[in-house]
Amino acid sequence: MKKITALLLFSLVFMTTKAQNTNNNKMNIVFILADDLGWADVTLYGKTKLYETPNLERLAARGVTFNRAYAASPLCSPTRASILTGQTPARTGITSPAAHQPKVQLKASVPKKAAPGFKSVACKPATRLDTILPTLGKLLKADGYNTAHFGKWHLGREPYTPIQHGFNVDIPHWPGPGPAGSFVAPWKYPKFKAKYKNEHIEDRMADEAVNWLRSQDLSKPFFMNYWQFSVHAPFDAKESLIKYYQSKIDFTDLQHSPTYAAMVHSLDQAVGRLLDEIDRLGISDNTAIVFFSDNGGNMYNGIRETSQTGIEFITEPTSNRPLRGGKATIYEGGTRVPCVIVWPKLTKPGSRSNVMIQSTDFYPTILNQLGIKIPKKHKIDGVDITKALKGDTQDRGPIITYFPHNPKIPNWLPPSVSVHDGDWKLIRVFHNGKDFKHQYFLYNLKQDIGEVHNLASKYPKKVKKLDVLIEEHLKDANAVLPIINPAFDPQKYHPEDIGIQKGGLRVAKRVEHNKK
Repeated sequence: MKKITALLLFSLVFMTTKAQNTNNNKMNIVFILADDLGWADVTLYGKTKLYETPNLERLAARGVTFNRAYAASPLCSPTRASILTGQTPARTGITSPAAHQPKVQLKASVPKKAAPGFKSVACKPATRLDTILPTLGKLLKADGYNTAHFGKWHLGREPYTPIQHGFNVDIPHWPGPGPAGSFVAPWKYPKFKAKYKNEHIEDRMADEAVNWLRSQDLSKPFFMNYWQFSVHAPFDAKESLIKYYQSKIDFTDLQHSPTYAAMVHSLDQAVGRLLDEIDRLGISDNTAIVFFSDNGGNMYNGIRETSQTGIEFITEPTSNRPLRGGKATIYEGGTRVPCVIVWPKLTKPGSRSNVMIQSTDFYPTILNQLGIKIPKKHKIDGVDITKALKGDTQDRGPIITYFPHNPKIPNWLPPSVSVHDGDWKLIRVFHNGKDFKHQYFLYNLKQDIGEVHNLASKYPKKVKKLDVLIEEHLKDANAVLPIINPAFDPQKYHPEDIGIQKGGLRVAKRVEHNKK
């Protein structure tokens, strides 16, 4: 009798919760952002034989997978800022990840000169996301949403944390570029300790997010930022998963790091945990889910590995093939990323879209769908992609990627900016041509996804037309631009070194942060 009573009580509570949520006319928003996860790092696009992402497949079965989704930058912080503001890095001034640094700089700048081996002077980025900006967290909170941020932030320490940008909850409240110390406990978060030996931070973040969901009054809408630490350096993972992937390694495949594969696995499991809880709470029909990555896969750090037979080796974390380059490059491997959007009554389950979108587009799309007005004085670069979500064709116009830096990794270019327009992509390298004129690379991505054949000399009119789009955006955004280097010395200029990483693989130690 007691068991029957308990079951009836549980059913009553469950149905009441579900009924309360039904009264909520606002769509809940869950934004899952992976860190450094490449386009070829998931099974969604058929480019990996090693990594396993069944929960991302499960998510894709509920909504639309975008084949041409682009991060606003090939590095993390600029893309994160673009999601929250709808603005490109050229406009925010956050063009590289420097938010963990102590110096507060709210505007980008350009030094007076650079080392003599460079033709242009690279810019210095803003180091914080200015709290004057009307970020997604602020606008949804003002509209009555409960808000929470879990995981990586990297847009500023106090007083520029998620709390100051509209989130009621921020766990683990960490300003760093990656997890503190390691993925597997013991960690080094100042006020966030592991609950058990070898606890994995992604498991813990999923626990915290699930517990937060369970604590919510579901008659009120919520906005959850679940920004994963995975799969950023330092490279470590659960030993059981590393051993599992050691048995699957094929050295003829460019993706052959068992540690990185294990990290992708944990990332995917966390996504599954969130989906399970959303289903259990009965809110899947009233919850929009976005899955995205902040930039392409890391292909320049080194990971110390051990094969199943005990042989030690060092390898790159991943490969973004067939795309060129990766994280910190303006080529496709640096900015084309996995993207799945589930929006009940809007997206068609299991659909795919070839519409080109950018991370700046989430801001206007989410706000417009929720009926929240974009502040008049806040100029945005993103476009509402509702038509694409519905499965229609949509020309959202050209997208600009601004990256005025010298990363010195494989496939690097000096300070650059690119524009995508349909199948065409133009890269402008500032002041790197003859007599300090700009240098150009033109690719037709439909015919040459690997960006091998530079067509700039063959199609000068196309270069000129696309370069006008770049110039218009940079002027409209009032972007701080690289200048000609007055200290340039032709004797110290080595163009043959452009695109080549110096010093071999950089091995990421378990206890260090990768600050690139």
